[in-house]
Amino acid sequence: MKSSMSKDELAQYVSSHFAEKLKPLDTGRFDPMFEVKAQDLLEVAAALRDDPGLRFDYLCCISGVDTTETFEVVYSIASTPNNLRMDFKVVLPHEDPEIDSVQTIWPAANWYEREVWELYGINIRNHDNLTRFLLPDDWDQGYPMRKDWDAPDFVRLPEM
Repeated sequence: MKSSMSKDELAQYVSSHFAEKLKPLDTGRFDPMFEVKAQDLLEVAAALRDDPGLRFDYLCCISGVDTTETFEVVYSIASTPNNLRMDFKVVLPHEDPEIDSVQTIWPAANWYEREVWELYGINIRNHDNLTRFLLPDDWDQGYPMRKDWDAPDFVRLPEM
């Protein structure tokens, strides 16, 4: 299926229609990449899903990133009707990171958001089932995907 827009056309469309809320980034190697402020997340996500020219109806993935100074939550989304893909991220403070759940927009967010909460300690507001599924229920050794994580039996390998 041929895409309804090229990568550059998609980036231009999103930039022109959402200029106030989405900041284009030069880091999108394969798909356009944008940054959105945490307070605009739900509005932007719903607009990307509902825009007739885009129709981003599929949440491919949510990933957490620890930069040591901040956390990033990266959303990869796709439009199945228009054969489009793009990514956007929300930058959060390292102290008490918190973000709204996008479950009401993309129900698949349930598991991805739980993973980000469980492994990075990023609180997901308004999530309907924020419970552990990767680590034991009684886990009390911190957040294993954080760069500063350390546990008594953890052996850190040298950086390459």
